[in-house]
Amino acid sequence: MDLELKGQRALVNGASQGIGYAIARQLALEGVRVAIAARREPALSAAKARIEKEAECEIVAIQGDIRKAEDCERIVAQATAALGGLDSLVNNDGAPPLGPSLAFSDADWGKAVDQNFMSVLRMTRAAVPHLKRAGGGSIVNITALSAIQPIVGFGLSVATWAGVIGLAKTLSRELAPDNIRINTLCPGATDTPRLAKVNEQTSGMMDKLVAEIPLGRIAKPEQIAALVALLVSPLGSHMTGTTIPIDGGQVQSLL
Repeated sequence: MDLELKGQRALVNGASQGIGYAIARQLALEGVRVAIAARREPALSAAKARIEKEAECEIVAIQGDIRKAEDCERIVAQATAALGGLDSLVNNDGAPPLGPSLAFSDADWGKAVDQNFMSVLRMTRAAVPHLKRAGGGSIVNITALSAIQPIVGFGLSVATWAGVIGLAKTLSRELAPDNIRINTLCPGATDTPRLAKVNEQTSGMMDKLVAEIPLGRIAKPEQIAALVALLVSPLGSHMTGTTIPIDGGQVQSLL
């Protein structure tokens, strides 16, 4: 299926590995001109080289820390300058530490808010003027299943990503007149380095959660990326304000 994405311009955060990398790769294979951003320069350069080789295109790589306000503005500015504008933004990053919610200090909570919530707000705020100039566009936020089905010990992520869902739903109404759409994905257990780390830290908790997935398997990053490609494409242009679990049927609520 042709998603009609060729020639569009996208910025993907946290794209040096895992889900972010898979999204950037998928968009590049669809003919999108992609800028990728991440904190760690060696991994970022390696990701750029791998995508360029496979997609036979040029990838713009921007080192930056989206936990910092000044880096959010700089990343968007450099991406739009290099690409000549922007049609899509994918907000994606890692996750804060695990532990009992009340055991974290105010400083810990502040870091989590900057990483998960303020980064999305700042990147979106910087990107929207460029999306308006393009005549509209799409924003996709990558959170996690725990944002809608909380897990013990994931309080920093749950609370901050729930805020992202609320922000996105509000923005979907505020930005609709400008033809800007915003959707949020909530992946369940996905085959990434993050999953392996969490499983190690929680003495096999994730193995137990995977056993509860009706489809009996975890997601591949490419499956998350495929839905992102649809959402930012013209074929997905009637979807905005949605919160979509990608979880193999794990969520048990009706909505």
